[in-house]
Amino acid sequence: MTRQLHLNAFLMQNGHHEAAWRHPDTDPRHATTLRHYVELARTAERGKLDSLFLADGVALWGNVRYNSHNLFEPLTLLSALAGATDHIGLIATASTTYNEPYHLARKFASLDHLSGGRAGWNIVTSAGKDEALNFNRDARPAHELRYERATEFIEVAKKLWDSWEDDAAVIDKETGVYADTDLIRPIDHVGEHFQVRGPLNVPRPVQGHPLLVQAGSSETGKEYAARYAEAVFTAQQTFEEGKAFYDDVKGRLGRYGRTPDEIKILPGISPILGRTEAEAREREAELNALITPEYGVRQLSNLLDHDLAGYPLDGPLPDVGTFTEGQQSRFDLVTGLARRENLTIRQLIERLAGGRGHRVFAGTPVQVADQLEHWFTAGAADGFNIMPPTLPGGLTDFVDLVVPELQRRGLFRTEYSASTLRGHYGLARPATRVKEHAA
Repeated sequence: MTRQLHLNAFLMQNGHHEAAWRHPDTDPRHATTLRHYVELARTAERGKLDSLFLADGVALWGNVRYNSHNLFEPLTLLSALAGATDHIGLIATASTTYNEPYHLARKFASLDHLSGGRAGWNIVTSAGKDEALNFNRDARPAHELRYERATEFIEVAKKLWDSWEDDAAVIDKETGVYADTDLIRPIDHVGEHFQVRGPLNVPRPVQGHPLLVQAGSSETGKEYAARYAEAVFTAQQTFEEGKAFYDDVKGRLGRYGRTPDEIKILPGISPILGRTEAEAREREAELNALITPEYGVRQLSNLLDHDLAGYPLDGPLPDVGTFTEGQQSRFDLVTGLARRENLTIRQLIERLAGGRGHRVFAGTPVQVADQLEHWFTAGAADGFNIMPPTLPGGLTDFVDLVVPELQRRGLFRTEYSASTLRGHYGLARPATRVKEHAA
């Protein structure tokens, strides 16, 4: 089969542009309902997209006085969407810093069974300062410590998913035997961060393991992705940066006994569509005119770990240092962008408003398809994380206008050919490791 794109719909409440909630095409009140998300999920499934993704954080982000925010715990919402869809993959963010392995392994195994094998886990280590204050901590753990915990966390979760053999549930009414307990074993994990006996109280997931997704692009994050991730969501501003990231991550796989086909790299793109390029740019300008500077300053301050409230909007970005314990890759992206293009704080806020460091592209459906094809065929992407600027309109436009163009070029499926999320991404189902753990 000819190599084809993988497309994921990254859904925010009203859309990815920070002023989306103010746009005439959005309804922030409707965006607090289940019906809103059901409609989005069904639109994405109508477009034959591989998956949809819900981000998450465990604090009230940004300045809610000037912007809407994501409301719902994603695993709860995805469980509802599992019953409203049949094919599309369902990916949720969950933190390894503020959860326990048994709890999360059970939740994702449950979602995988309830959806018929469509669950995916975006693994995050939680970089926000405010998140720590909601979990009995005075400060967030250091970057390296968060990743150390995450490494052990995912190993424990895998052991728990494998604590049942695939055929452990016998369900023999004649003999009265429900499960072969010789095929269900404790994991007896004792490590630096966790002590977990097991086994899991949910049978092995339909996919073996939920699809594992990662989004960190720091050096530590890239190494973690090479070791564990099966899909990577990344922010890259230019083709050259995207190509370098793609080659870097793929080049690290060999030391973990993995091949390049075992990981799919999906840069984010927020497409602003118009019938002509001029119309698309008018739509982009219309959205940018709705930006509230106070919100943008707060967001930029949080991202850079530096309070920018006292600096002039039309002045340069001040010296914010060269390091953060927060989102290191995004810090580097934003400071590099500001230096490279000599942007003022106001200009930087506007550049980030559409995608928080992800690429924003305004153009016609053909121009957007050209961009996706170029990155894909020239080795900078295996697919894309589609970030509609407004919802539901931005997703509907992409599905109705860009997807048919990609299908016409033979770059994207016209029908689903698999029943699981792993199947959509062309990834193998992991074999159980229960015997290995028992030994």
